[in-house]
Amino acid sequence: MVELIVGDKGTGKTKILMAKANDDIKVTGGNTVYLDINNKHMYELSHRIRLLNVQEYNIHSRDMFLGFIYGVISQDYDLDKMFLDNFMSIACLNNVEEAEELINELIKISEKSEIDFIISLTAKKDDLSDSIKELVTVAL
Repeated sequence: MVELIVGDKGTGKTKILMAKANDDIKVTGGNTVYLDINNKHMYELSHRIRLLNVQEYNIHSRDMFLGFIYGVISQDYDLDKMFLDNFMSIACLNNVEEAEELINELIKISEKSEIDFIISLTAKKDDLSDSIKELVTVAL
């Protein structure tokens, strides 16, 4: 499953994403990973959530990001959920169209590996294609 939290910059997407991660870790049987562009929220997340600062891994393209995702998945057979904050930045994307293409790839990965992806995306719901709009759980 892929879920999207969308809205303009500064509307509170990260707070909602972190709250969801902290709530989900209480009931999940597997592991949870939170990807971000820095370690700023380290102390706001449960100690049971693994925070990965994507900038530490020298990712410079969409394909490198996708390879990184596969690497994280391959190292943790108990991985249940991945939270992706600042999606456009961590995935090296330039526009909503590129984001939608990558989201479609994540849908395939999710179906194959049974891992949920919860993504914060700086975009307006109205700017998304109909198939991607269906994934929006929170629009700010």
